[in-house]
Amino acid sequence: MTSIITRSAATLSLLTVALAVSSAPVDAAGADVVTGVSAADRAAALSYWTPERMAALGSEGHLAPAETIGKVWDAPVPPGVGRLFLTLVPGGDASCTATVVPSSSKDVALTAGHCVNGGLDRRDNPIKVTNVVFVPGYHDGERPHGVFPVRAFAWPDTYHGPTSALDDDAVIAVDPVDGGHVAEVAGTQDISFEAPPSPVGTTLLGYPVSRLARGEALVSCVLPATLRTNSVYSSWRSDCDMAGGSSGGPWLRDLDPATGRGTVFSVTSMGTVNGDGVTENLSGAAFTDAVRDLYQRAGDL
Repeated sequence: MTSIITRSAATLSLLTVALAVSSAPVDAAGADVVTGVSAADRAAALSYWTPERMAALGSEGHLAPAETIGKVWDAPVPPGVGRLFLTLVPGGDASCTATVVPSSSKDVALTAGHCVNGGLDRRDNPIKVTNVVFVPGYHDGERPHGVFPVRAFAWPDTYHGPTSALDDDAVIAVDPVDGGHVAEVAGTQDISFEAPPSPVGTTLLGYPVSRLARGEALVSCVLPATLRTNSVYSSWRSDCDMAGGSSGGPWLRDLDPATGRGTVFSVTSMGTVNGDGVTENLSGAAFTDAVRDLYQRAGDL
């Protein structure tokens, strides 16, 4: 079956199509769906995500099978890459992956739309997304750059919820920590909205909550990505086998091993998962004008 790669197996079954917000929408120019998070809720999120609670996500008995193509990243976490923690109501704690990208505010990271759009439960009630924090450089419980509370998140209005593959992208805006903007303290990855020639050599990065690393270490696949187009949308496909938790992770071309920096041209959106719970391939939505416009406005969140 095809499942959205966003969190552990326990919560994959909660996903259906819909839009959901966790706080009151705020005004923003352009066709974006924007959710602002109150100061009180941001403070509560910081208190909620203790090191012990973060580690507990990987202690569940229903972890996905270990990757065989994906390998634990054996170098320092690349600039700007980190783990996104959140709580689904209903559904429980979950995590995704996000990447800091250049912005006028120096506070913006890119992830998948379904990481912040909870959709509906089986009774068609909204699944709220709360307690959202971003931890760049996360590794085995270490939080080298701090924990950044998310003050706003947004996706393009062309994205229609967790089972949609079109424009499954989102931006998050985080508060500075101790006066430091996330781009300054954690670095960034470049981003391009010009599709590279297909196939393209790609480094996929993510924090899958599987038996390989339990979400505690970054995992990578270094494989070609191929562009596939149908009458509705275009997407990149890779034979990478990263499990849930890798959603939102960057697809990088031209990664420089010396600096750890490359250029993001997609993020992990969906995966095909077989009956044994093994991911057989991943896909990432090709960037569109709507996503480019969302990114260009993200510095104002």
